[in-house]
Amino acid sequence: MGPMHRRDLKAVLDIEKQVFPEPWSSTIFASELALRHGRSYKVVKLGRRVVGYRGLMFSPEEAHVTTLAVAPEYHRQGVATVLLLDAVATSLEMGATQLSLEVAFSNHGAQALYRRFGFAPVGVRKAYYQMTGEDAYVMFAHGIDTPEYAARVAAIEEAVRDRPALLK
Repeated sequence: MGPMHRRDLKAVLDIEKQVFPEPWSSTIFASELALRHGRSYKVVKLGRRVVGYRGLMFSPEEAHVTTLAVAPEYHRQGVATVLLLDAVATSLEMGATQLSLEVAFSNHGAQALYRRFGFAPVGVRKAYYQMTGEDAYVMFAHGIDTPEYAARVAAIEEAVRDRPALLK
């Protein structure tokens, strides 16, 4: 795993188009990458191929997952778990005590992953996805700086230790 660079954007945009009904544009990603402070964007590569990525935005005590996606052929292989583990670590480094995100009502797989990380729904954004009109859950994981949360993360890390290619 490493920082997302402009040279990664073609692969990132290909994944975007495959997994989101309203993909971000290259302009949005470029503007996010240009913001050196308050943002963190990373990619997971297998060999030279980008197979997933995530973005974070920071405010005092909160980190917000702006995007997280995995190429469809790598779903259910631990890539999103590794991305979220890194998101937690990065958030803690930035002083966050909680993580937030939005997830589509219909994305049950992602919701299950987020629940594994201690996220719980706290609200609904009506018609959050403009093209489809679908609602999104607002989910939070509170107390990510606590020993209890550290134990949760350690258990998740243990479950992906057998996937060394993803942990680089």
